[in-house]
Amino acid sequence: MSDGGPATSAAARRRMSVEELAIWRTLVDTTAELRRILGAELLRDSGLSPADYHVLLALSEAEDRRLRSSELAATIDWERSRLSHHLKRMEGRHLIRRDECPTDNRGAEVSLTDDGARMFRSATAPHARAIKKHFADALTPEQFEALAGILTALQNHLHPDPAAEDLHD
Repeated sequence: MSDGGPATSAAARRRMSVEELAIWRTLVDTTAELRRILGAELLRDSGLSPADYHVLLALSEAEDRRLRSSELAATIDWERSRLSHHLKRMEGRHLIRRDECPTDNRGAEVSLTDDGARMFRSATAPHARAIKKHFADALTPEQFEALAGILTALQNHLHPDPAAEDLHD
């Protein structure tokens, strides 16, 4: 764990510069614009909303294409009430099925239906092309490498390794 020494407390007290705030705002605006564009194209090309796709992706990667609703909520980082409402709509479109959990009658298991799997598969290639067009094609290999380093630094900052922190004690 960090000892809160001079470097840490000085960094905590330092205000962000105008340039840093402008870069932050550009990041927020750009990622929102990418989500908007990619979401609109996904819906137009496949009939799936980004939320539908997110749920179907998690189920397609799960063992036997099924997850308990609580596990699905944790996997996609949604509140359970939001997930429940969305699953009801997806169930009505036959993309998923909800069944009682055989080991625990308090929960439900969410399964990817054959229709849901078909829609997900048909959406994947056009969605990947849109990601390439609107994101990947804008960056050079060097920019990708720099972005990978930036994202790794952010992830490490947001989720510090406890073992690494113990070394500093």
